[in-house]
Amino acid sequence: MTTTEPRPDLRPPGLNADEKTTLLTFLDYLRQSVLAKVAGVPEPGVRTAGVPSGTSLLQLLKHLTAVELNWFVWAYTGADRERWEDEGAVSPDDTAPDLADAYREAIAAANEAALACTDLDRPGARSLRETPPPSMRWVLIHMIEETARHAGHADILREQIDGSTGR
Repeated sequence: MTTTEPRPDLRPPGLNADEKTTLLTFLDYLRQSVLAKVAGVPEPGVRTAGVPSGTSLLQLLKHLTAVELNWFVWAYTGADRERWEDEGAVSPDDTAPDLADAYREAIAAANEAALACTDLDRPGARSLRETPPPSMRWVLIHMIEETARHAGHADILREQIDGSTGR
């Protein structure tokens, strides 16, 4: 996959705003960093595992899509559906553009849930863990941590594929 779109400004946000806006801005920065690491990686590199655990750039996209939907939509809003599968193997039919689009759609749904929340202290409908449902503040901070960790994995995988470094 190649792109002719200009690369977005991926410097850390310099925003100084209310808490929810600040948290979403940092989360969106990390989400865009992950997408940038996948952009332009040709087959088979985008699906090749770079570590013994089997992690690939496509696997990271698939996982991050599921955790966005599970935490924000299934757990926080209580959407009436099954949890999204996040550990399914990348199939031969999965493509980088398709999985990137699915991730963007999950991000939009997650942001909709976060923006609709008027009280960051209010607990969600249910939890993905054996704990009471967490607050939106907890979900946002958890997703910043989760996405940052996987953005780091994506940095390493991309460097192994073609030497590309930086955001």
